[in-house]
Amino acid sequence: QVHLAEYGGGLVQPGGSLRLSCAAVGDTWTINSMGWYRQAPGKQRELVATITNDRATNYADSVKGRFTISRDSAKNTVYLQMASLKPEDTAVYYCHAGTIRTFVDYWGKGTLVTVSS
Repeated sequence: QVHLAEYGGGLVQPGGSLRLSCAAVGDTWTINSMGWYRQAPGKQRELVATITNDRATNYADSVKGRFTISRDSAKNTVYLQMASLKPEDTAVYYCHAGTIRTFVDYWGKGTLVTVSS
């Protein structure tokens, strides 16, 4: 089992920055990728960014150049640095961990990010 806990959500003005953190505990040795997804009201959950154990990253087109995903393997923590935030970035952001076990992955409970003036 892997448990994920997100931190860092909140209210920020358009153009502002925010950093999300996600700490993994438990069978962290099974994790082969971590990432962030988000779900806005009335919309489906969508990928934001992912990072593998080899530090390969992938970003949604909507956040490229504004968001940066990084990972501290020693702390089993993944970060999402968000800049130039827009109202359309408002969503619940979920941490995700993929594992080496087939069809086994984990989700955090989510943290709300609201971009509004």
